Order: sequence, then structure tokens, then C-alpha cells
Amino acid sequence: MSHNPLPSHHSKLARRSFLTAAAASLTSAALAAPRDYGPGASPVRYPDPDVISLDKRFDKYKLFNAPIQRLYTGTLWAEGTAWSGVGKFLVWSDIPNDRQLRWLEEDGHVSVYRKPAGFSNGNTFDYEGRQISFEHAGRRVVRYEPSGQVTVLADQWQGKPLNAPNDGAVHPDGSIFFTDPGYGALMNYEGNKGELFHKEAVYRLDVKTGKLDKLIDRDGGLFKPNGLCFSPDYKKLYVADTGASHYEGVPKNIKVFDIVDGGRRLANGREFASMKMLLNGREAAGFADGIRCDIDGNVWAAMGWVGDGYDGVHVFAPDGARIGQILLPEICGNLCFGGTRRNRLFMAGSQSLYAVYVETQGGHIT
Repeated sequence: MSHNPLPSHHSKLARRSFLTAAAASLTSAALAAPRDYGPGASPVRYPDPDVISLDKRFDKYKLFNAPIQRLYTGTLWAEGTAWSGVGKFLVWSDIPNDRQLRWLEEDGHVSVYRKPAGFSNGNTFDYEGRQISFEHAGRRVVRYEPSGQVTVLADQWQGKPLNAPNDGAVHPDGSIFFTDPGYGALMNYEGNKGELFHKEAVYRLDVKTGKLDKLIDRDGGLFKPNGLCFSPDYKKLYVADTGASHYEGVPKNIKVFDIVDGGRRLANGREFASMKMLLNGREAAGFADGIRCDIDGNVWAAMGWVGDGYDGVHVFAPDGARIGQILLPEICGNLCFGGTRRNRLFMAGSQSLYAVYVETQGGHIT
């Protein structure tokens, strides 16, 4: 027989306090629970709470009734999102599985587009609609022709193999700007482990003549150039520097350069945006990977390697201020604007593909 030392009314108050506390605890747990993106998940309440305005300048880009959607999961390290305006499909890379995947706009169908794929990282399309890929395994830049043949556009610099081309973009003059940080040669998981023959660099390839020019390397202040993109007017080049992954004391940032001399030289290099931000009262700094500009000159950066509240997409205004975030439950490796109106942002998470409509458009063809 139990003994209750409290009068009955105190017992009721204690029980009520316990139930209230328990309910509050359950509510807090529910709020802290990770978002469910599975096929049976409940719909998200609008506006999507993971599309966040940090500055009023971002408000006009955030649609009040557009959710973040997970379109596919099953990759090991997703990269290289690129939109085919002709085919109306998205292609992206699953590097460790040595394949490229394709998502069809018409019905959301996903299939293996190319395997093997040279452990390709970045992908893009030229102004003739041909796919360009930046391969780790073969240390080369290739173009897929309408005939099905593969044309090697670049695989050497000064007589030695490239390190492992990573990401690139096509200029309206037909030239290809690409980065070569060498990540794909550092491990067999994403390519073929081997020697880095050159300092990490940004190159410009004149496709018409085959001439390859090194634009900048470590001596110029870029330690591991990763994602890159042009400004909407093609007068500037933005480059994400992930050199801090291997070089001590290197800032985690995105740099910007003026494109001069007919696109053959970069000048006036400076920091565009730092990856540092306050998160839960503490300073955090991850890495920017793939980057894209919209038609207003904002830079949308795939971000990661910090955790909840940071990983996903960060949006920077033309002056370098961070104005918005799109939070994902995974590290984001790359992104691009696509869809028929180029107003849908596709985001390659580590193991998944996500998308969200925004009230802007991509500043480039992909």
C-alpha cells in the first residue's frame, strides 16, 4: 500500500504540472525532429520554414507557396547539376558510383544517363546544347557529341596530365572556364588516386583553337578553386575556394575577379563573401562548393560541412552580403537553375536531389 504525503489537491496540481511539462517536452521534441522528405511525409505548411530571409532583399525571391522537394535519393556523393534546355531534363553526377543520372521534367522520372562516366564531377551545356563534363578519372574535359562520340577538349597542361577537372562554365564566346583543384586524384573513391602535376588552378579553354590558358593558381591567391560562375553580364568570374581543406590558415570564401583582355585574363581579385556566419551564438564557417548567379547578380552557393542550420544553400547579394538560406538535411555539393522558365533551383545534396521554385531565374544557360 503506497503512501501519498501530499493532500489530494496538491497531488492534482503536481499531476497537472507533470502533464504540462511532458506535453511541452513532446512539442519541443517534435519541433527538433528532422524534417521528413520521404514519400509518405506530411505536406509542409506554407511558407516553407527552411527557406529563410536574412535580409529584406531576399524577400522577393522567396515564394510563399513553394516547398522544398526531394526528387530522388540513392547517390553517394551528388554533384554537377546541369539543365538541358533542349531536352528539358536535369543531369547530375554520382561520383563514387561513376555514373550520371537524369531527371525528366515531364514526369519526374529518374534513370541512369551514363555509366561509366569517367567519375565526372561538374557538368554543363554549351550554346549548341552539347553536354560538357569535367572528369576525375581521365583528368580531362570532354564533350558529348550528337553522334554519341566523346571529344576530349583538354587533358594536359604543358605536356603533363591535368590534376582532376572539377567544375566549369561556358562563356558566350564559346570558351570554357574550368577549375582543377585535384580532389579527384586524392582518392580512389572519386577517381584514380595519383600525383598532382600542377598547382591548383583556373583555366580557360578556347574550344575553337584548342588553346588552354592558365588564368590563376595558388600563387595568385586561389588555393583550391572549386565551383565557379560568371556574373550575368559575363564581366566577372566568381570562384569558390576550398583550399582550407588542405592548406592551413586559408580563408573559406568566394572570390571574384574582373574578366579582362577579351576573357583571356583575370584581374583585381578580391574576397566577395566569407563563409563565416553566426550560428546559435557561435561563429561557424563551412565550405562553398558549386555556385550560380541569377539574373539580378545574386550568387547562390551550395554549402556544407557545418551541420544543421548551415548546410544547404546560402544566397549572397551583389555586394557580398548573405541575404538568404535554404536549409537542407544534407551537405549541398552543387546547384543550378533549371526548368522551362529557369526559375527552379536544383540542389545536389550528398545522397539526394532537391528542388525549390524561386522568384528569379538563372543568369546563364545552365
